[in-house]
Amino acid sequence: MALGPRLDLRQTQSLVMTPQLQQAIKLLALSNLEIETFIGEALEANPLLDMGESAPNVAETVEIPEEARRTSLESSPVDALIGEGRGADDRPLDIDPATLDRDRDTGDHDGGGFESGDWGGDSRFAMGEEGPSIEERSSSEETLAEHLEAQIGTATEDPRLAAIARYLIGQLDEAGYLAVAVRDVAEDLGLALTEVEQGLLLVQTLDPTGVGARSLGECIALQAQEADRYDPAMARLIDNLDLVARGDFARLKRICSVDDEDLADMLSELKGYDPKPGLRFGGVVGAPVTPDILISARADGGWDIALNQATLPRLIVNRSYYVELKGSCTDKPSKGWLSEKLADANWLIKALDQRQKTILKVSAEIVRQQDGFFRHGVSQLKPLTLRAVAETIGMHESTVSRVTSNKYLLCDRGIYELKYFFTSGVAAADGEGAVSAQAVKAAIRSLIDAEDAKAILSDDALVDLLRAKGFDLARRTVAKYREAIGLGSSVQRRRQKALAAVR
Repeated sequence: MALGPRLDLRQTQSLVMTPQLQQAIKLLALSNLEIETFIGEALEANPLLDMGESAPNVAETVEIPEEARRTSLESSPVDALIGEGRGADDRPLDIDPATLDRDRDTGDHDGGGFESGDWGGDSRFAMGEEGPSIEERSSSEETLAEHLEAQIGTATEDPRLAAIARYLIGQLDEAGYLAVAVRDVAEDLGLALTEVEQGLLLVQTLDPTGVGARSLGECIALQAQEADRYDPAMARLIDNLDLVARGDFARLKRICSVDDEDLADMLSELKGYDPKPGLRFGGVVGAPVTPDILISARADGGWDIALNQATLPRLIVNRSYYVELKGSCTDKPSKGWLSEKLADANWLIKALDQRQKTILKVSAEIVRQQDGFFRHGVSQLKPLTLRAVAETIGMHESTVSRVTSNKYLLCDRGIYELKYFFTSGVAAADGEGAVSAQAVKAAIRSLIDAEDAKAILSDDALVDLLRAKGFDLARRTVAKYREAIGLGSSVQRRRQKALAAVR
């Protein structure tokens, strides 16, 4: 066989990720606020696009009673210029990633990991007893550093000392503690250790009292000194905070040389000090969570589901400007440019319309599956996976994963991330069906909140009580869920309630 260059003709099939397809995949994962930013950039890049009036109320009606049937999506209007054989299919957008490198463009996974996931309180922003309100998650206050630096000018007239103090303020963490060693600061600034220590003393005189501390004990001691209560007994108590945490009151009385009444007064005063004074002030200004989907109950027992149009601008093609430009385009490059812009505008409008349909369709199925939650609360939350929703509505589960990413739903119970409704299941005690892990966590919290301080429930006791409620769990599972919701062991809770009972 001769060696040498030659030409071969081969025919292969491959899927090409066109810019339009990449854009459609990207749009699915964006929230309404991110879509608003995306649209702003599109308006700058394409002169044929224009902002229209508020979009019509694109909504989905879900009938839950008796037959538990689903209704089909209503058609939403698309700009009349979308046509010419492009995008005529008005189905909700669904991209099958089986043949795509889906992680490359969006960073999303196909949702397989979510099926056994446990979506806890971190992904939920509810109101009332089920979580902090939305207002509590946003902060527009001055930061700790701003508050402290504003006091430097009146605290000292020495510019060198003020500069050291400002540098130390920049090294404080969000709780107000000095995050670096004083010796390291001295080496970094090329100063004597005594100068840096003087700067730290200046910082520790600022409001709030306790900032600039290097440990919890020092933070509490500064506040006790400010309150003129830092006597030898209190000093020894602060030096033994580990014994306070363990509830070893007998040993504390011996160390502090006090009786029961004095120790109770000291512990009561200790509880009045702030272990993290810096948290009173805002850090990075946080934006409030804005819901993408709005759900309201209907008089006939169903649900109305609509997109939040307040955060969803509507795009249209500026027909008059297009006609004007078309009349002015006489050469071939100009006509090609105008045709390209028109095609881009049409595709973007179509993609946005299909995105709305897809979000509504997925949201409607979630509401149908979790009807008990919306009516009765977290105790009725059912196990649900991305695959179950995807198979029911005829989409790929990665599409459902993208749709539920960074999307929030507003209902009478508060604001929840869509992924909150996808939880793992726990077998029921009667062997029929399964219950949501979130419902189990709510039951554990309820039992522990109601326990008597003199009869703390062990994990074994919780297992028995949960089994009586219909939850069949092993002891280690109960312990895992208890720790996941931030509740200590029976020993820890007994010490905490003993400490809380001390007055």
